[in-house]
Amino acid sequence: MADVKITHIGGPTVLIETAGWRILTDPTFDPPGKRYFFGWGTMSRKLAGPAIAAADIGPLDAVLISHDHHDDNLDPAGRALLPSARTVVTTESGARRLGGNARGLAPWTTTTLQDDGRVPIEITATPCRHGPPLSQPIVGDVIGFSLQWEGQEHGVLWISGDTVLYPGVREVASRLQVGTAIVHMGGVRFPVSGPLRYTMTAEDAVALTQPMAPHTVVPIHYEGWKHFRQGRASAERVFAAAPSDFAKRVRWLDIGVPASITV
Repeated sequence: MADVKITHIGGPTVLIETAGWRILTDPTFDPPGKRYFFGWGTMSRKLAGPAIAAADIGPLDAVLISHDHHDDNLDPAGRALLPSARTVVTTESGARRLGGNARGLAPWTTTTLQDDGRVPIEITATPCRHGPPLSQPIVGDVIGFSLQWEGQEHGVLWISGDTVLYPGVREVASRLQVGTAIVHMGGVRFPVSGPLRYTMTAEDAVALTQPMAPHTVVPIHYEGWKHFRQGRASAERVFAAAPSDFAKRVRWLDIGVPASITV
């Protein structure tokens, strides 16, 4: 049986600790209040700061960045943290922009974290589309991450990344045995693009993860920013109404509090 300690720091930022490894996702450590521009007339304000300051995170073996070009997934304070990590894993285009210790992955390609005395962790990039059809040239490349290592009981630990529900991300259910799904939600919308969404809603999360039948579903990316349009209370109602025992699989994490999850 393998246990993982997961700490939701806020927004998309999660610290994963297992088998001696310390892995951070999408570092966002700026204080609240600032307004950020994402291009093509889209902007948002950060409403909440991180539960743990960047200075208190401690040593990092790897940082996984679903995409580097939006400040709600990699803000200035998070970017300043990257040189202290041994490895950064992100999109191929993002790795070219970041340079240094960054490794770039295309969807369904793999890299491995290795170190003497520790179980290797295989990281596979999974597909994402961060907006409506044909939006990729505007929103840019995004990936999710599957983490696999020896001793997992239920299956891989999968992080969806910022994505809408579309056929590419549905491939995860057929190609991977997912034990723990960390799902980016929030139903992101912007006034300039009306009803178009740029991340999943809770309804989408149910539709995506039910075929996977993961042991645990961990919602993140639903609070802390003005452009997140569906919060926890609304999502909980959706999960409670979902078929089967879906709600029993959901594990909401208290922000800033480490939680032990069996993978």
